[in-house]
Amino acid sequence: MSSTELPGVRAVAAAVSPAVGTVGVGEGEELRSVALPGLTLTVRSRPPERTGLPPALYVHGLGGSSQNWSALMPLLQDVVDGEAVDLPGFGDSPPPDDGNYSVTGHARAVIRFLDADGRGPVHLFGNSLGGAVATRVAAVRPDLVRTLTLVSPALPELRVQRSAVPTGLLAVPGVAGLFARLTRDWSAEDRTRGVTALCYGDPGRVSEPGFRAAVAEMERRMELPYFWDAMARSARGIVDAYTLGGQHGLWRQAERVLAPTQLVYGGRDQLVSYRMARKAAAAFRDSRLLTLPDAGHVAMMEYPEVVAQAFRELLDERGGS
Repeated sequence: MSSTELPGVRAVAAAVSPAVGTVGVGEGEELRSVALPGLTLTVRSRPPERTGLPPALYVHGLGGSSQNWSALMPLLQDVVDGEAVDLPGFGDSPPPDDGNYSVTGHARAVIRFLDADGRGPVHLFGNSLGGAVATRVAAVRPDLVRTLTLVSPALPELRVQRSAVPTGLLAVPGVAGLFARLTRDWSAEDRTRGVTALCYGDPGRVSEPGFRAAVAEMERRMELPYFWDAMARSARGIVDAYTLGGQHGLWRQAERVLAPTQLVYGGRDQLVSYRMARKAAAAFRDSRLLTLPDAGHVAMMEYPEVVAQAFRELLDERGGS
């Protein structure tokens, strides 16, 4: 039990929380729950094609879940033994007992999972918030990371894109609650279309089955009593990380990453500026840069084959392990 946990809190929360739908599990995927002190994580996996493959861990972005990696994971199951984690408060993982949704808090959750699981060092993947988390993990625990693949990582920008401002405003106290009240009549389809338009370079690339699955997941998320709190606190964590300087600043930590790094940036990304690609390539000491002019914020969902090929080439450079 953590120092901030009150006896019986989980039981009471379960009693008063409304029943929510089950999380989606794709064909060939498996879910498991990992209980750690003060923390429970849901982990999605696909059985590797053969035993003995090196492990990989995928970390999603703000408002996402392990499902964000479902298109990429099967393309790499012949070269890695892959798992994707639901960060605390997202996907099927409950909130952390200490309420810490900072980038450091999420990084500690990933580190604690890897330490407890004994799978490290891993090929670590991160998107958006997950990219910032993965950068911090690789900087402070190089022993846990074989390679680093970052898709539109949320690293500090001096001039944030106008299209990213509404997401950043979720960090302002009270804004998430206000937005929740103002949009309570929006349907899950409307919300899903809005998220797709924001995150995809071309929303038309989303298949009808894929859209329906996203709508079902949106309906499930909106039933979670802690959904907006997790969003707001995690957004605040990103903003705080942007303003943190010195040795703990994300750009300074990027410079300390030892692992070979594959960077992926989308030319139509409305949340992480395309112009940051060159700065990131210069910051990570052993980096390769893949720019996709037509991709948005989630290239691993829009162009999974291209991202998979970039990782394979990174793996080949390291001798396949």
